[in-house]
Amino acid sequence: MTPERPRGEDAMPKAVEPSDDGARLTETSPPLPTGPGQLYAALDLGTNSCRMLIAQPRGSQFRVVDSFSKTVQLGAGLEASGRLSRASMGRTIQALRICQKKIEKHGVTRLRLVATEACRRARNGRDFMRQIRRETGLVVDIIAAEEEARLAVISCAPLVQQETEQLLVVDIGGGSTELVWIDLSAVDPEDRPRSIMRLHSGFHAQGPGDARVVDWISVPLGVATLKDQFGDVDDDAARFALMSWFFEEQLSSFSPYNAAQARAGFQIIGTSGTVTTVAASFLGLRRYDRAKVDGLVMTSDQIDFVIREYLSLGPEGRRRDPRIGRDRHTLIMSGAAILQALMRIWPTDQLSVADRGLREGLLYAQMSADGVLEDGPFE
Repeated sequence: MTPERPRGEDAMPKAVEPSDDGARLTETSPPLPTGPGQLYAALDLGTNSCRMLIAQPRGSQFRVVDSFSKTVQLGAGLEASGRLSRASMGRTIQALRICQKKIEKHGVTRLRLVATEACRRARNGRDFMRQIRRETGLVVDIIAAEEEARLAVISCAPLVQQETEQLLVVDIGGGSTELVWIDLSAVDPEDRPRSIMRLHSGFHAQGPGDARVVDWISVPLGVATLKDQFGDVDDDAARFALMSWFFEEQLSSFSPYNAAQARAGFQIIGTSGTVTTVAASFLGLRRYDRAKVDGLVMTSDQIDFVIREYLSLGPEGRRRDPRIGRDRHTLIMSGAAILQALMRIWPTDQLSVADRGLREGLLYAQMSADGVLEDGPFE
C-alpha cells in the first residue's frame, strides 16, 4: 500500500477529493451559540471500534459526562472485497443506536460524529453514511486523513513537555496510522502545549513563534489492516517480524528526517489502544487504570520487554492474559509491530503514552472554535 502524503513543502493539505463512489469528505459545521453548561459529543467510527464521549467544558479542559465504546469490526473483510460487509454494518448500526439514545438522553446539541479509514476506502462508504442517517438519525462525516491526523495531534496537547523542540505524534488506528512531525523550537517553552491546541484550525503555516507542522503522513495500515496483510503466515514470531519490517518500509519517504535530529528535545507521543495496552502490561495492571497509563513515559527497552513477553505467550497465552483483554488479543501483535518499527527508526529512546485520541481531539476542536475553553495552563 502506498502511504497518503501531501505533495509540496511542509505538508500543507490539499483540497479534499471525493472518494471513488462520489462521497465527499466533509469538514466541521460552523459553531452555534453556546452556554456555560453546554454539552458536547464526539464520536469516532473506526475500522475496528465505535467510540463516543459526551463532555462539558471545564476551565482549559473538559469533564466527561458519559462515554461509549464497542468493538464493531466495521472493516472486517474490507481488504479482500473493497466493501463494508452487511454483517459489519449491522453491528455498527446497533452500536450507533445506543449512541443516539445517549445523545438524546443528555440533550446534546453540539456534536461531531466522524468515520475514518474503513469508510474512506470502502466503495459503499457513502451509502453506509446514508443508511446510518435513515436508521439512527445521526449524521456521520467521513473525514480526510489530514483532519484525522490533526485531531489526534491536538488531543495530545496536554502531554507536550516544555523542553520539547521537535514533536512526533503517532496515532495507530485500526485501518491507518497517522504520523505528524511538528517543530516547536520557535515557540516559548511555556506556550508549547497551547501552541499545539491552536492547530485545531488546520496544518497551515502559523505565524512567527507558533508551532510549525514540518511534515505528516497517513499510512493505510493499522492494527486490523496490517494483521490481514499477513494472515496467511502461520509462525507467530515470523509474522510479527514481517509486519514490523513491512510497516517500516511504508515510511521510507518519511523516516530519513531522523538522520539530522538530535535526541535532546525530541518527544514521541503515541496514542492508540496498542500503546495503552503495552503500557498497562508493563505496569502489570489486571484492571485498566487510565490515571496510571495516560502520560506514562516508557523507554524503548521497556517496550521491547513487553513485546518479547507477548511473543513468548503465543496466541493462546495472549488470549488468556487479562492485561491485554479479549477484544484486543488478536490485534495486539500487529500494533506492537508498528510501535516497534517507529521506535527503531526515530531518534529517541522514550515514548509518552496518551490515553486520548480522535474523540478528545474532536471535543477540543469544537470547544476551541466556540471559545468556551478558558486561557491558562493545562491542568
